[in-house]
Amino acid sequence: MSRRDDITGRKAMNGYRSSKSNNKTKHRFHLNLQKRRFYVPEEDKWITLKVSAKTLKTINKKGITEVLKEARKKGTLLKHV
Repeated sequence: MSRRDDITGRKAMNGYRSSKSNNKTKHRFHLNLQKRRFYVPEEDKWITLKVSAKTLKTINKKGITEVLKEARKKGTLLKHV
């Protein structure tokens, strides 16, 4: 399973850690992924999604139905929901 947000498709970024002596070492910045179940009343079913904390805040603000509709429209929805 890839470490991707199921709704937005966001994934980890690459970068460097910098020490006090300014030595650079490669590093990956992973998303804060959470596995959550959501109830979609229009489809009358529960769905399980891996979403980042940022996406979770968006779902709380707009609602799961609106977020799923926008993701399907953009084509970024990773799972077949």
